[in-house]
Amino acid sequence: MKSSMKSGNSFAFLTLDINELEHSNQANLPRVTVVMPLKGFGEHNLHNWRSQITSLYGGPLEFLFVVESTADPAYHAVKCLLVDFKDAVEAKVIVAGLSTTCSQKIHNQLVGVDQMHKDTKYVLFLDDDVRLHPGSIGALTTEMEKNPDIFIQTGYPLDLPSGTLGSYCIYGYHMPCSMGFATGGKTFFLWGGCMMMHANDFRTDRHCVVSGLRDGGYSDDMTLAAIAGAHKRLITSPPVAVFPHPLATDLTFPRYWNYLRKQTFVLESYTTKVNWIMNRALFTSHCYLSWGFVSPYVMAGIHVAAALRHYLKENSLEGTVMTCNGLLLVACLAVCTVIELLSMWNLTRIEVHLCNMLSPEAPQLSLASYNWCLVFIAMLVDNFLYPLSAMRSHLSQSINWSGIRYHLKDGKICKIDRHKHLVPKITDLAGKDLLGKQGSMPKVAIISTLSRTLAHWRQPKKYNI
Repeated sequence: MKSSMKSGNSFAFLTLDINELEHSNQANLPRVTVVMPLKGFGEHNLHNWRSQITSLYGGPLEFLFVVESTADPAYHAVKCLLVDFKDAVEAKVIVAGLSTTCSQKIHNQLVGVDQMHKDTKYVLFLDDDVRLHPGSIGALTTEMEKNPDIFIQTGYPLDLPSGTLGSYCIYGYHMPCSMGFATGGKTFFLWGGCMMMHANDFRTDRHCVVSGLRDGGYSDDMTLAAIAGAHKRLITSPPVAVFPHPLATDLTFPRYWNYLRKQTFVLESYTTKVNWIMNRALFTSHCYLSWGFVSPYVMAGIHVAAALRHYLKENSLEGTVMTCNGLLLVACLAVCTVIELLSMWNLTRIEVHLCNMLSPEAPQLSLASYNWCLVFIAMLVDNFLYPLSAMRSHLSQSINWSGIRYHLKDGKICKIDRHKHLVPKITDLAGKDLLGKQGSMPKVAIISTLSRTLAHWRQPKKYNI
């Protein structure tokens, strides 16, 4: 991108070849349908939705916002937003109804696919907490056109911690997703927040994509990744598919724990025997590596405590020598920790710089807000809690996801419970309101949020992250 800019291409954030922006090329771009399952309304939703519907993709593009019911606060919020873009954007809100055989998110996605345009060539599934770049849809579509063998294209989040320990735990949990960029774009795992697929795969139920999701599917990304693996289909991630993911400013530790529970619970869902074996292997290796990461720090703490005890009690020289041997290992661990944090800092720095280049019109992201001491603590906490969460998920075989309790049997959803007492006031990551006020957002909240968003867009320098 930098080389293209130096050559005079001011639109390198959209395409490296400026000739692709010619009208003759733009007129031949395929139709894309963006399906966004919504649930609740939070502080970042309006900004995220605006970044999605104001895409600079030059081909035919439609947006389908899918909600469970009109009682969802997201329904009225997105309705108000689309009023401002009714003449410029092809978009509509769809009420999907309640799911009965799969998770509500998958149900919303499949309802959206059923109602996409008949000429749609590619369907892009986005979470409502994804903040797109102006050229993201175009970049994903270009890769699909270049290589028809691609089954799924995905991207990954760049978490923007809000300052709480819970938000840094989420940041540490998502960091391994960046490994997908180290394999030349080819990967074997997905992020459900961004997935582009061939629309005909859903029309024809190729590889049982629709039935695999509809009949007992809990996790959209894990189910599709299993299907891709079973049929040896290609999953890729272009290097520009990294998206800012702002976390709620009030993301508490209990909400992080709820999120971690939902993430580990996906290992209990599977489609085939091979998929079950892979999930068990992932479960075992992740638990081993997580506690293997934490245990050296526990031992280091014991060594340091023993050294302090010997120092305070002024023990014999022989005892001090034994303690120093332990302290040598502590020093080695400290060096490894510094290298690890420097690596994370460098990777985050590159991703932040890339996001700033891909969205030159948006408020510029900065590393200044990252607290690296909290990053280190969060990594210890996250790796310590992961095995506990995974074991609890394995024993319980049920999970509460946004007020809906799903029960699994043989890796698939067998029972769905909906009770008012199960519904939390807000979601875990984005802090989205799930209840609203009699099924709608208060007018004051809509007006104030819209005004803040407009100010955010008109005065980007004032709101640097």
